[in-house]
Amino acid sequence: MNQQQLKNLLEDMSLEEKIGQLLQLSNSFYEDEAVLTGPAMQLGIGEKQINEAGSVLSVFGAEQIKSIQETAMKKQPHHIPLLFMADIINGYKTIFPIPLAQGCSFQPELVKKCASVSATEAAVSGLHVTFSPMVDLVRDARWGRVMESTGEDTYLNGLMSEAMVEGYQGDRSGEKLDQFGHISACIKHFAAYGAPEAGREYNNVELSERTLREDYLPAYKKGIDAGSAMVMTSFNTLDHIPATGNKWLMQDILRGEMGFEGVLISDWAAIEELVSHGIAEDRKEAARLAMEAGVDMDMVTGCYINHLQELVENGQLKEQQIDEAVMRILELKNQLGLFENPYKDADDNKAAELCLCEEHRRLARKAAADTMVLLKNENDILPIQETAGKIAVIGPYGEEGRLYGAWSLQGTDADTVTIKEGIEEAGYDNDQIVFYAGSSLLDEDEKLYGFKGLVKQYRERSNEDLLQEAVHAAKGADTVVMALGEHAYHSGEGGSRADITIPECQMHLLREIAKVNQNIITIVFAGRPLDLREIADCSKAVLYAWFPGSEGGSAIADLLFGMQSPSAKLSMTMPYSVGQVPVYYGGYTSGRPFNGNRTNRFQAVYQDIPNEPLYPFGYGLTYTSFSYSKPELDQQVMSMEDELHVSVTVTNTGKRTGTETVQLYLRDLKGSTVRPTRRLKGFERITLEPGEEKQVTFKITEDMLRFYDIHMDYVSEPGEFALFIGGDSATQNEIRFELQSQK
Repeated sequence: MNQQQLKNLLEDMSLEEKIGQLLQLSNSFYEDEAVLTGPAMQLGIGEKQINEAGSVLSVFGAEQIKSIQETAMKKQPHHIPLLFMADIINGYKTIFPIPLAQGCSFQPELVKKCASVSATEAAVSGLHVTFSPMVDLVRDARWGRVMESTGEDTYLNGLMSEAMVEGYQGDRSGEKLDQFGHISACIKHFAAYGAPEAGREYNNVELSERTLREDYLPAYKKGIDAGSAMVMTSFNTLDHIPATGNKWLMQDILRGEMGFEGVLISDWAAIEELVSHGIAEDRKEAARLAMEAGVDMDMVTGCYINHLQELVENGQLKEQQIDEAVMRILELKNQLGLFENPYKDADDNKAAELCLCEEHRRLARKAAADTMVLLKNENDILPIQETAGKIAVIGPYGEEGRLYGAWSLQGTDADTVTIKEGIEEAGYDNDQIVFYAGSSLLDEDEKLYGFKGLVKQYRERSNEDLLQEAVHAAKGADTVVMALGEHAYHSGEGGSRADITIPECQMHLLREIAKVNQNIITIVFAGRPLDLREIADCSKAVLYAWFPGSEGGSAIADLLFGMQSPSAKLSMTMPYSVGQVPVYYGGYTSGRPFNGNRTNRFQAVYQDIPNEPLYPFGYGLTYTSFSYSKPELDQQVMSMEDELHVSVTVTNTGKRTGTETVQLYLRDLKGSTVRPTRRLKGFERITLEPGEEKQVTFKITEDMLRFYDIHMDYVSEPGEFALFIGGDSATQNEIRFELQSQK
């Protein structure tokens, strides 16, 4: 359709029909027997309103979606097609590493390719929109949804936001989204959902406007500038106002300052939750507040469908507000080409051909290997050499297929390569390697609830029996590989935890193994940064695998035996203990910074733990070593119109080829407001042969020096700046320059 045809369609729709387009229903409304007696009754809506709904979430499978689409269009007064949406967070059937792990790759192009494959598999399976990327900045490891973000850094998150949107949506020239194998992206959660107080899900967020603008908003803006078709509101309050009813946030910032013109959808039941928050008396007032804030689509509540017409008729809302929201939804459907082809790419044969195909699995294997972070490698115990002798792989993750994280809704254990399968595929037989669970994954008394209720544990044998045979195996082994970690449902939505350690049954196993064998390599599976102190103390090597996805076991084998070298860097700080969180690199100095002298208690210092984290942002080892020269500038003084270049020479000082991510950090040494101790401003991945060196040059421009000054103007201020270039955020490899004021 052209724009005039869309306008004609809108003008011909009744108010009731228009409001129907704003309603999103869940898959349960399309189950034959449960429609009117189950979810419809809970929402207080009837069959006519269901027939006029504009979109559906969490229906999977091409044939089912085509069937629902065909029936719905027959019943819809103007035969308007439905939009089908789902959470495709880190893959559809081919599951990639969780987004937090993808951030560790420091490879936006790799992340873009993963999003593109996810889009292709989802599209041929009938879907039109993914609720991704989540670009919330995260700095508190207690919050379970850190696994959906790409980390704690504003600059890196922005690059990943842009890459994911482009990967999902493809070429946006001509503003069309109907290319084969692409779907619409939905930036979430707007805004600042990643900073809940106490790391507790759905909690209040307390940020200054300056922190919001400098740290949190830029990644959303990068995704919007990349053309994201949708944005989702966040559950949290900000400035004591729930985001879904925050007119300043949605109208002034999102649509005004950021120029977003697409569809704004609430998160699940977030409009109705305005009542629970206490800013709406009832669902009717909640509907009014959300519509005034500019929320176009109501996800699975009856607030809009039951109350908007009355609000228009009594003058509390204008029909023009409804029209604007409906037009944005119609335009999205038109961009996807649904008026011409309501089924778009849905094709079960194509889905069978493309989902989990070899090409997609190869990418998943590379992504998994490129996102695992080597945190420790004492005496170069990794990679395991052919002369290593007998190897015992011990731990509940040795043969576990659930390596794909909480939000991989279409992932299955059967489609996932386990560690055992990966090692066997690499050609190592049971004469050299043995496998023992050693313990259960969860403690016996733990009750863990997943997305569909209590997680059941199947135990044919007691933990004591498992432990004894594992200890016996460790005694007879030359090297032990421990496969330990969180359960997938320890993280993800609703996965907030005050204790960020692995289950005690696994820690007990590790301690007992360490008593009989000190050559321990530990692989850690998790959806968040964990407290790793004891694990690191018991292990000669620690490989942080996150939840690596469909090819996790193959990638681990590649890294363990040196077919590939690790190259990932932490995109989120590993705390020394939970008492430090929220902890992140580049905080702010106080008037009494810690000077290393613990005899003086009147400083910004913990009495019982270090101020420094266990492993900083940007940290990660490989199977070689690198040295850095002192940085060199092409000029010491920079004007507002100039650009400055800083260079460093990196040398591979080890014996193996390796990849290093060279990182550039900047500090404004004096500002009208207190400035962070450093911020990432650039990075470059380089691969060097043993003894090879390479010069890496970064460009510094005036816009990289800007911040919100004491008057809340976005400017740069003249003065001295420090540049740091190294292999992680703690580098002290520094040089300084001066920014001159305009003449």
